[in-house]
Amino acid sequence: MRLTYTKEAQSTECRARAATIKTRRGEIKTPIFMPVGTVGSVKAVSVEDLEEAGAQIILGNTYHLYLRPGTDVIDLFGGLHDFMNWKHPILTDSGGFQFFSLAKLTKRTEEGVSFQSHIDGSRHVFTPERCIEVQNHIDSDIMMCLDECTPYPSDYKATKESMELTTRWARRCYDFWQQETDLRNNAFGIVQGGMHKELRTASVEQICGIDFPGYSIGGLSVGEPKELMMEMGDHTLALMPEEKPRYIMGVGTPSDIVELVAMGADMFDCVMPSRNARNGKLFTSQGALNIGNQRYRTDEKPLDPVCTCYTCRNYSRAYLRHLYKSKELLSYRLNTIHNLHYYMNLVGEIRQAILDDRFMDWRKGFYAAMEGDII
Repeated sequence: MRLTYTKEAQSTECRARAATIKTRRGEIKTPIFMPVGTVGSVKAVSVEDLEEAGAQIILGNTYHLYLRPGTDVIDLFGGLHDFMNWKHPILTDSGGFQFFSLAKLTKRTEEGVSFQSHIDGSRHVFTPERCIEVQNHIDSDIMMCLDECTPYPSDYKATKESMELTTRWARRCYDFWQQETDLRNNAFGIVQGGMHKELRTASVEQICGIDFPGYSIGGLSVGEPKELMMEMGDHTLALMPEEKPRYIMGVGTPSDIVELVAMGADMFDCVMPSRNARNGKLFTSQGALNIGNQRYRTDEKPLDPVCTCYTCRNYSRAYLRHLYKSKELLSYRLNTIHNLHYYMNLVGEIRQAILDDRFMDWRKGFYAAMEGDII
């Protein structure tokens, strides 16, 4: 089923928009944040925890799932959804970012990427066609094209060559998806171009010239200054089609999401809420706190007095600090539940503010609350 994108509201003060994406496994209300479940699990939490937090769609990773457990195991269950007991939409990353981050184990050619498994050293090849084929086995609702993520910094010539390769791979992905699958899943193209506006413009023209159901922006948050990331995001989002989803890959902090929504982004993913939870950094309506700090040793208050998550309804900061300092496994679960709930509540508030056409006022209140001390 080809997904549909229906815009429901547009801010009169900026490019922020609210929409509904329909897939065969359910609707996604945007703006939306997608928790990262790299290997078929969002670390430390169950699918029931995800549903209670309000997650509508999660992300899995093609590279990792291909290596372990392998498509043969996933095929036994008819796809990743039944394997992990998640009944809602799933988006899979192509593995392009893993090839970027594990560059020493990979070799890129026109044909695709040959790589050595980080698990056992075995050799494998991902072509654009193979990338879509593997995701079709996973049966994700949204499949990402194979792309090449440009490092930062990268000179113009190298970035241009990489961007053009991503375009050629995108066309091959599209052709394979159209001709060799039953089209029950949706493929998204990925805009690249590094930190060069001219190349970002060219990439939008090339990738969005292919009739994908949606488009994403890759190659941001790869070590560049925050101001440059926002500049590239703003420039690129303004050029992308109005009638299709816009997905910013691998971003980001709560403030990143707020700013990029204002520029017109619809979808986000990042490991930040779950990874930070395991490291004791917890997000609240008044900013982030480090639960390991001594000041919380006897604090009887919940993490966030206005939060309604399971953790805040039942446990004190003092207890959460005790679990964290004791390295108890329960710490990971309770902290992750809270951070995921915070992120889902954040995008929910943003969506409602857009629907009410008060997004910019909401944004002012969001930053004003962050200026106070954590209570």
